Amino acid sequence: MRRGHIAVVAAAGALTMLATVPAHAAEYSSALKIKGVQYDAPGRDSNSCATGNTDEEYLTIKNYSRTATVNLKGYVVRDSTSTNKFTFTKNHTLQPGDYVKLRGGRGTDSDGNNVVYRNNCNFIWNNDKDTIYLYKPSGAHADTHAYTKSANDRDGNGYITYHG
Repeated sequence: MRRGHIAVVAAAGALTMLATVPAHAAEYSSALKIKGVQYDAPGRDSNSCATGNTDEEYLTIKNYSRTATVNLKGYVVRDSTSTNKFTFTKNHTLQPGDYVKLRGGRGTDSDGNNVVYRNNCNFIWNNDKDTIYLYKPSGAHADTHAYTKSANDRDGNGYITYHG
């Protein structure tokens, strides 16, 4: 076999191998993705509904689609243990490029102010490390991110950005 033929055969083999590799990750097949997380609320943690700061812990979910409007109803957010979980039970639509902050504590949900409250005064994210899962209403992954304070929060402000 000549050198030119070997290169063509090798390239064809590499293309065949690439074609059989599955998609990178199921969590990136969704228009909705986790934009960022304030996993450690500023100040001393207090889950008191009256005077606590669980509303300062939030997850930002963004619609990265350029054309599709997405209704959050049925989407699920949970932590690594599934102990802390939130299901969007009401209609809340995100236009292309729009976002919502899912906050702890109690409050009034608002499309205009881009906020949904968990109506739960317990913190959902661990301050040292955790994994954030976002699931579609079908149960399929929409997005997943693991973090550790030491590796991902270099400035120590309790906030980590994903997907820009």
